[in-house]
Amino acid sequence: MRHLLLACLIAATSFAHAEVIDIDNAQLDKLRQSGVPVVDIRLQSEWEETGIVGGSKLLTFFDEKGRADAAGWLEKVKPFAKPNEPVIVICRTGNRTKAVSQFLSQQAGYTTVYNVKSGIKGWIGAGGPVVPATQTIASCKAAKTC
Repeated sequence: MRHLLLACLIAATSFAHAEVIDIDNAQLDKLRQSGVPVVDIRLQSEWEETGIVGGSKLLTFFDEKGRADAAGWLEKVKPFAKPNEPVIVICRTGNRTKAVSQFLSQQAGYTTVYNVKSGIKGWIGAGGPVVPATQTIASCKAAKTC
């Protein structure tokens, strides 16, 4: 009986954590074109500096001092990225999204999280298209979602 209980606990634990998958630029392009939402977690100044991947949802995770309100951020993500659906997270170079991906998978119950391993800098460096962030920033500020 003890072995059966242990086996059930191990099986339940393996399903409790989402899969975090590091992706490259080609995979980012394919996934976003198939409708997987892209969440850009950078600061507004970074969005303005480089532009954004078209269609990205702009939602800063860490503030200028590296602090985060994970619960508040998660409530803003849920309307467009549900825990049972795949989501892509992107930042400047892929470092901040590692932590956010782990948070989504291990604490927030997201089943499939794609981490853009080279970030927006890698995307731009490989010739990936970006759009100016101005209109998207204005829209998300008006809706209080960024």
